Amino acid sequence: MHSSAFRYALFALLYFVQGAIMSFFTALNAIYLLSFNVTMSQVGLMGLLVMLPFVLKIFLGILSDKVSLLGLGYRKPYIILGLLLQALCLVAAVYIDPGTHFWLYALTGFLLMTGMALYDTTTDGLALDTTRPSEEGTVQGLMVGARALGVVVISAVIGTLAESSSWQAAFWFLALITLLPLLLVFKLRETGKSSQNAFDWHAFSSFKALPIIALGVFGALYSLIINGTNQIVNPFFQEVFNFGPQKLGLFTMLWGIGVVAGSISGGKLVDSIGKKRSVFLSIAIAFITILLFVIIRTPLLAVLAVIVFGVGYGFYETVYFALSMQRTDPRIAASMFSILMAVANIGTGVGMALTGSLVDGVGYPPTFLIIALLNLLALPLLPLIFKAVAPRHRSD
Repeated sequence: MHSSAFRYALFALLYFVQGAIMSFFTALNAIYLLSFNVTMSQVGLMGLLVMLPFVLKIFLGILSDKVSLLGLGYRKPYIILGLLLQALCLVAAVYIDPGTHFWLYALTGFLLMTGMALYDTTTDGLALDTTRPSEEGTVQGLMVGARALGVVVISAVIGTLAESSSWQAAFWFLALITLLPLLLVFKLRETGKSSQNAFDWHAFSSFKALPIIALGVFGALYSLIINGTNQIVNPFFQEVFNFGPQKLGLFTMLWGIGVVAGSISGGKLVDSIGKKRSVFLSIAIAFITILLFVIIRTPLLAVLAVIVFGVGYGFYETVYFALSMQRTDPRIAASMFSILMAVANIGTGVGMALTGSLVDGVGYPPTFLIIALLNLLALPLLPLIFKAVAPRHRSD
């Protein structure tokens, strides 16, 4: 079994790369396409297309849980395949003119994100296979923090590269970044599954259990709260303080730094005080930090609020992911975890639609207040979530 330091470095690097690529597709891809006179309708269509692989994650999880690829392992070969597919698609994008061949570029983006979904799902599976319950918070904190760090650091680098050199240079840079984790992945020694952890279709009956249902509802609710709030923070600052894109970009960076701090320190805290106390604490922090936006009157308070909200965001995500690890059946580890993440993603979509509609209807401060109060709906779910945890059988 590898040392904890090796595993932590591997998980962090893989999630850093994921954050780096996601930062391009969520923040810069639209700008790149518009430079080729692609319509906003096409931009939106591609945005939908590249997110479809994350719906397919459930099937990728089942594949990884069930099939040892070419007899080489249930996780390692899929991680390698996903990284190589992502890198190849980034190189291919260098030679595609989206204005002339939009659908070819869109297909390349879809395949690229399929590669990401593959190594993302199987990295989660590897973490579930090899993480002791006592370090679940630490591992998830590192993953959430590394992904946020990738978004913060790489988005700035890519923007500079695109402006000072070319978009093609940015794609080459992202392709090289993608290959970095292979230095550790190739050294990974994956152990086979024990007979008691072998894939079993009957394990999906776990989703009928009340604690799992309650956890899924909690996941959708937490994601609705923090992502719905996050969507309206910059527009709120723009309206109240008349901030331009440069200052809003700085606030996004400060938020990202808060996420890194909240997830990494929060992961250690989860392992120290336990998951039950951590959930109560994460709900309380989210409630307080969202309420801060209701009373903001000065730019200085805005700086404080966005950093504290970032800390709360990172901690809340880490807590949910660690809880999901605890409740995952090792026979269908990657499959079950991906389903719990998919449920959270549904909450994200609902939250974004809800906060957008509320802002149009009642304005920003009342919307923040409503979302903060909705967060308290998680409290009745906690007794259900923490009913009798099934025993775990994982490698130490």
